[in-house]
Amino acid sequence: MTTLISPHGGKINEKCLSDEEAQELKVKSEDYPSWDMNERQLCDIEMILNGGFSPLNGFLEKSDYDAVVKKMRLADGTLWPMPITLDVTEEFSNQITKGSNIALRDHEGVLIAVLNVSDIWVPDKKKESLSVFGTADQTHPGVNYLFNKANPVYIGGEVSGIEMPAHYDFKNFRDSPRELREKFKKLGWRKIVAFQTRNPMHCAHVELTFRAAQLAEANLLIHPVVGMTKPGDIDYYSRVRCYEHIIKRYPELTTTLSLLPLAMRMGGPREALWHALIRKNYGCTHFIVGRDHAGPGKDSKGNDFYGPYEAQELLAKYQKEIGIKIVPFQMMVYVKERAEYVPANEVDEGHSVLNISGTELRRRLQEGLDIPEWFSYPEIVDELRKTYPPRHRQGFTIFFTGLSGAGKSTIAKALVVKLMEVGGRSVTLLDGDIVRKNLSSELGFSREHRNLNILRIGFVATEITKNGGIAICAPIAPYQATRQKVRESISGVGGFFEVFVSTSLEVCEARDRKGLYAKARAGIVKEFTGISDPYEEPQSSELVIDTQDCLPNEAAQRIILRLEKDGYIR
Repeated sequence: MTTLISPHGGKINEKCLSDEEAQELKVKSEDYPSWDMNERQLCDIEMILNGGFSPLNGFLEKSDYDAVVKKMRLADGTLWPMPITLDVTEEFSNQITKGSNIALRDHEGVLIAVLNVSDIWVPDKKKESLSVFGTADQTHPGVNYLFNKANPVYIGGEVSGIEMPAHYDFKNFRDSPRELREKFKKLGWRKIVAFQTRNPMHCAHVELTFRAAQLAEANLLIHPVVGMTKPGDIDYYSRVRCYEHIIKRYPELTTTLSLLPLAMRMGGPREALWHALIRKNYGCTHFIVGRDHAGPGKDSKGNDFYGPYEAQELLAKYQKEIGIKIVPFQMMVYVKERAEYVPANEVDEGHSVLNISGTELRRRLQEGLDIPEWFSYPEIVDELRKTYPPRHRQGFTIFFTGLSGAGKSTIAKALVVKLMEVGGRSVTLLDGDIVRKNLSSELGFSREHRNLNILRIGFVATEITKNGGIAICAPIAPYQATRQKVRESISGVGGFFEVFVSTSLEVCEARDRKGLYAKARAGIVKEFTGISDPYEEPQSSELVIDTQDCLPNEAAQRIILRLEKDGYIR
């Protein structure tokens, strides 16, 4: 019988109750306070319940959290590099005490698990950020999440699973640690090397994994992350379709594909260590660690957050303790003279290295340019082109921002006509006044309500863009953080083009056709942008227009020319 590597901590710590126990607890939980988990929390609870986070029993208590942050260990000394925490609002935390139970639910209110609260505390997020990520720079997606998305209070305690989070996609590839281990046993695999990825696989990845499997004399597990990844990453539906193609490139019965419902933190070396422990729980004996593993790129000053092989160095330090063997790899590069991929440190002097970065690949997809076969396989390129067609075939949003009276609506209306003349896509105008009347009539003009109104506009524009249309939005949108949220939402499904109508306050006030500025000056209209409420000017808009010296038709034409230049229209 095939004997597999022991899980981290000695056993797979699955936390789902039996059907009978689950039903009994489900009845009891009707009176418990309910917490609706976000996307990351749902990923974390699934990994806790299925044993992927063994030996964890639930979300970390404070003593475990403190030890993980400081020393990469649980309070009992067990190696664990990443804090797994349940963050909640201050309002919710005031409803509970130590010893109470919480019903943890998904977005639709389905009961996933019950948490028995053992700790409630307010973390030092700066300390966590510096220790876990090595930086407080909010350009880092993990740091940004911590400071801007995570709630202020942490709750720790053991969980009891009622049912696993529902997945309706790619069921053949969704294996728990126990299920994947059983699959390995049936196949007779004793040595398995895991490959972590959050991107489509191209020729270099196939060559790297081939070499790693040969070096380890092991079978290969392609184990991509399908939970939260880095903002801007290719969606996992497209990636999995690419993996289905790529798996056929390997010799039969040597390689398998399974999906990992993990929420990445992009934590570089610590994350690489975490990934290795998780793969050990899934039955893997070897783990590939390449260049800049789980690295988020560059910081706000243009420097890399982590050294290219810093992750390999950290894992080498803990090699004996973690049990799973690390297969370190240099970046694979294509050598023109040899017509093959080799590790970067094996390139002969004088030979030419060819490379296409992720940014360059996206540019070629956007512009419909050739992608050479030395870089990727035709079936992978075809799959990516389906999801990411050239810009002129994508939906996009034009988002105007500026003071009241700046000329946003007038330019927007002129632009609608010009885009209708071009044809090829539906065009929808989401003017500030129209949206207020039809979508946000119950909202006032407080900062909270203004933000909510802009986010509603952003949601509608996202749906229009996602479905291949053109959304033209013309609100005031005075706050940078809210505009950025809209940009991030839309950029994930199509193009986003911000136009800052920079007409000065003096000019806008002089126009004042509705008499609003006069009323604001008199104190009749409260919280008026530019008078009693600030306007935060954009710093990196795609186009800046001042209507003091530019007629609406001219402004619309400038936008059309820029859209043509950027490839949005032809």
